[in-house]
Amino acid sequence: MSGDYNDKPQPLIEHLMELRTRLIWSIGAFFLAFVVCFFFAKQLFNLLVVPYKWAVIWAHLDISKSELIYTAPQEFFFTQVKVAMFGGLVIAFPVIASQLYKFVAPGLYKNERAAFLPFLIASPVLFLMGAALVYFFFTPMVMWFFLAMQQAPAEGEVAISLLPRVSEYLSLIMTLVLSFGLVFQLPVITTLLARVGLLTSDWLRQKRKFAIVMAFIVAAVLTPPDPMSQIGLALPTILLYEISIYAARLVERKRKETQSEEPSSSVTTTEGP
Repeated sequence: MSGDYNDKPQPLIEHLMELRTRLIWSIGAFFLAFVVCFFFAKQLFNLLVVPYKWAVIWAHLDISKSELIYTAPQEFFFTQVKVAMFGGLVIAFPVIASQLYKFVAPGLYKNERAAFLPFLIASPVLFLMGAALVYFFFTPMVMWFFLAMQQAPAEGEVAISLLPRVSEYLSLIMTLVLSFGLVFQLPVITTLLARVGLLTSDWLRQKRKFAIVMAFIVAAVLTPPDPMSQIGLALPTILLYEISIYAARLVERKRKETQSEEPSSSVTTTEGP
């Protein structure tokens, strides 16, 4: 092992002190981000409500009459706390990830560090891609589906209107963001497993049928109980599984090229007396 990190063996107490330092930096970054997000909690929540407004427009309803309610005095306050915690975690994630890497890096070889860094960068990027898909497309589609179920007053029928609670709407959008964000980590996880030799592209192809079934099962567990949410999560999961197969194939190809170059580079010549 070599690099800028201290590669000398350290006693357990020094490892624990190092862990304490990394935790303090991580918790401090989260707390600071939480305070800032709590100060702007209402603005952040209004930003999260934008997809609901888009759904109201898609449903050809009066945007001025759309509203969210809370039925307990403390409900909106705790909703703002949850918004601040969620935003604080997102903002502080780069600091938390860097502290985790700095704690683990001394135990890695130089080539392992170089291999680990791209995944450290790709993971948040993929998570943000999943969150963007939820925000700009999936949440408006789901809310439009629910708004379409409203019933206008008529003879023999009563009016049935959707009045979402602020806490339930936040729970819905947070569940969708976390679900899609975690699903979008599939290429990263499978590529890492392929690099260490725990799975192969052939094995992934053989298990494709089971993966499709599992995609719909996971979607049914993670998303609200409506078909649009489940299908909307299952289809990207299947697409990401195919991307994972391709990524594993690239890793195997690169490994074969490296192994074929090693014998030629290790050949030595000897001279006679």
